[in-house]
Amino acid sequence: MFGRNGLSHTRRIREHLASMDSATLRRRSKDAERELFNLGITFTVYTDRDAIDRILPFDVIPRVLSNKDWETIESGVKQRVAALNLFLHDIYHDGKIFKDGIIPEELVRGNKNYRPEMEGVSPPQGTYVHICGTDLVRDEKGKFRVLEDNARTPSGVSYVIENRHLMMRAFPDLADGVPIMDVDDYGRRLMRALSAVAPKGVSDPNVVILSPGVFNSAYFEHVFLAREMGGPLVEGRDLLVENDKVYMRTTRGNEPVHVIYRRIDDEFLDPQAFNPDSMLGVPGLFEAYRKGNVTLANAVGTGVADDKAVYAYMPRIIRYYLDEDAIIQNVPTNICREADGLAQTLDNLDQLVTKPVGESGGYGVVIGPRASKRELSQLRAKLVADPNNFISQPLVSLSVSPTLIGRNVEPRHVDLRPFALTGDSTWVLPGGLTRVAMKRGSLIVNSSQGGGSKDTWVLG
Repeated sequence: MFGRNGLSHTRRIREHLASMDSATLRRRSKDAERELFNLGITFTVYTDRDAIDRILPFDVIPRVLSNKDWETIESGVKQRVAALNLFLHDIYHDGKIFKDGIIPEELVRGNKNYRPEMEGVSPPQGTYVHICGTDLVRDEKGKFRVLEDNARTPSGVSYVIENRHLMMRAFPDLADGVPIMDVDDYGRRLMRALSAVAPKGVSDPNVVILSPGVFNSAYFEHVFLAREMGGPLVEGRDLLVENDKVYMRTTRGNEPVHVIYRRIDDEFLDPQAFNPDSMLGVPGLFEAYRKGNVTLANAVGTGVADDKAVYAYMPRIIRYYLDEDAIIQNVPTNICREADGLAQTLDNLDQLVTKPVGESGGYGVVIGPRASKRELSQLRAKLVADPNNFISQPLVSLSVSPTLIGRNVEPRHVDLRPFALTGDSTWVLPGGLTRVAMKRGSLIVNSSQGGGSKDTWVLG
């Protein structure tokens, strides 16, 4: 199943896998999936009435990254996070980037994720994006490219760590003698990063994780993070605001809260400041935040930085703030709000991947070479009617990774989401979430559309 040819840093692992018969691999794979289900490591698919709670399909063949590859990824992600934080500070303060003509002001301030309420607000350490997930793909030349930034509440880190635990239990022999970089430090690193951005004068902050509750698709991850960080998991009803300070209701009385890792969208955080119908948030929370009495991670209004239209400007944003070229380049992108970008898209609709800028999870994406004439006709009408809502990119030939499919090992397309934590500095978890398109030939790796995951090994 595993040939002798391949990259030198994977030789030992390939030889070990090749020594196993397919029955052994399948048996261990089934054991691993059973363990995932028994441990409750599931996610929710609201659109599937027959199977709401699913385990994320897990492939037992790890993806292996060389130390040299990791150095590029780590430095590129740190650079990107630094630029995102400078960009967010600028657009909510002086807006110099608009005055210098780097990015259209209306593109940013007209974006639905731009929050005017954040204008003039300066979070501790200048950090807006405390937790960032940067989606990377590897093109046909082997170069990593950024597919998108996730600067709001990126999910998936729990699978990174649980996948590692699962692999070490199911395949301890495979890792024997292989210098794999550790991922177990994430919870402690996250707590340290969030403590570093506590309000001024607070030396021993209380940090909580704010969840929408048990029906949220990522609830397992919320529980996991609370356990790893050693902090309380709360819902909006567990918090209250008095005199612009936040407290947590406990059996011992109200306790002050200084930092909130919120897994609730901006819109639902505070019914007094945003959506008045929200039952998930905490009345008065934003005013407490605005006055510097509590820190929210990620900051309110970061969604504008990971919009797909803003993404197209990231190389220019990096150069503007850091005077550097991007270490990891974007996938070339046509911005359909611009006349040239729209014309290029309409002329090559059957060759491009077209995406709505406000969607996530792969929804609304049309892969031109695989779309029917009817689908392309419908897309053309949408583009003409609302070009501001779309970007387009060339179809990138994603790299593949060997994946156990039934009795065989077959190539499947993968991407990678490294996670970066920023308090007073930035740290990147070695590895990240490798998502796998389990269907042959598919380029959609999203869990909500049938994708799976595998452990990512970075060699030290």
